[in-house]
Amino acid sequence: MTEEINFIIDEAKESMNGSIEHLKKALLNIRAGKANPQMLGAVFVDYYGSATALSQVANINVPDPRTLTVTPWEKNMLQPIEKAIMIANLGLNPMNNGDMIIINIPALTEERRRDLSKQAKTEAEDAKISIRNARKDANTDIKKQEKEGTSEDICKDAEDRIQKLTDNYIKKIDEIYAEKEAEIMKV
Repeated sequence: MTEEINFIIDEAKESMNGSIEHLKKALLNIRAGKANPQMLGAVFVDYYGSATALSQVANINVPDPRTLTVTPWEKNMLQPIEKAIMIANLGLNPMNNGDMIIINIPALTEERRRDLSKQAKTEAEDAKISIRNARKDANTDIKKQEKEGTSEDICKDAEDRIQKLTDNYIKKIDEIYAEKEAEIMKV
């Protein structure tokens, strides 16, 4: 196989790996009823005029499965952190006790579990679309190589390899989603 074809395949694989990583990060933000510091990953605080990730201005701890505590490194950051958590619209209700912010994670209702499961499914579908786009881009590049004189057999073989990669990554996405769905639906 030519060097260009191998490069195209490697590029597609890298793009597909990126899709899987993105999916895993997105699913971390979907809470499954247990407290997890990543639940606050999307929270940004106004820290002296710049939007800063919450983890950069405070310690986030999990004292028990239903509670998160946020201890700011500077006491004057309590109000901005509390406000940022509310603005992030995570369905969490922060309580400020003067030293730290305590967030009780409510038990999920059946309806909320279904909503979260749908949200996870949407993320999985988006990842599948991304994988298919990587396949399409790779196949387009392979067709260009064929027009530039690369043998038809080599190009056909490369397309087959790209399809196998696509199938494997789609299967991985289905497994990741099934695992997350089971976690969400577990009472």
